[in-house]
Amino acid sequence: MYKKIIQELEKLRNPDKAKILSSFFKTWKWEYGEWDKFLWIPVPPQREIAKKYFEKCSLDDIENLLKSEYHEVRLTGLLILCYKYEFVTKKKLHDEQKKIIDFYLSHLEYSNNRDLVDLVCYKILWNYLLDKDRKILYELAEDKNMRKQRVAIVSTMAFVKNWELDDTLKISEMLLNHKHDLIHKAVWRLLREVWKKDEKVLKDFLDKYANKMPRTMLRYAIEKLNECERKHYLNNR
Repeated sequence: MYKKIIQELEKLRNPDKAKILSSFFKTWKWEYGEWDKFLWIPVPPQREIAKKYFEKCSLDDIENLLKSEYHEVRLTGLLILCYKYEFVTKKKLHDEQKKIIDFYLSHLEYSNNRDLVDLVCYKILWNYLLDKDRKILYELAEDKNMRKQRVAIVSTMAFVKNWELDDTLKISEMLLNHKHDLIHKAVWRLLREVWKKDEKVLKDFLDKYANKMPRTMLRYAIEKLNECERKHYLNNR
């Protein structure tokens, strides 16, 4: 089945998108996605293919997709995994849920660009971890692999939507001194989600850590505060 999916994706190859998308994916020399290869296919057609085949795909098929050198083939494999997880969750097939979670966590090495993390991780992990120990997220946050660290913080998005803010704050604290801007951006994105739920919680966090935060992370985290508050945190940094 995976070969058929790859054939359909290759038919959608669009080199005209290369210049537009290469900047987003940071594919130039020394950048985050330097060694990634692309077919230059937008995400919506990949979703259509994933929806079309997810029921017929085995985890072995998905593994073969993830091992592809092409970004879009890997992403389609991950999207198929998301649809499979959603399907077994609705059916309350708990053993199948666990298999998908274990498969995802053991194949994180293939989520080697930011969209492969952001479009997938919280959809796979959030429902499963809502009523379980979240130790795995802290282990990922402590990992030296930057993409695993990004999985850790972005996965807490679903908890924030469920009004559970502690994990986001704790993992944000763990990543405050990270050297890479893609982690900074992920942290401030989640801190802004915290602000939407409880402004005081964010302010308490900023009162404690604003002077330790990278400037870009801080500026975006306080973006929605009023001008006086923004100046306060920037001046006290």
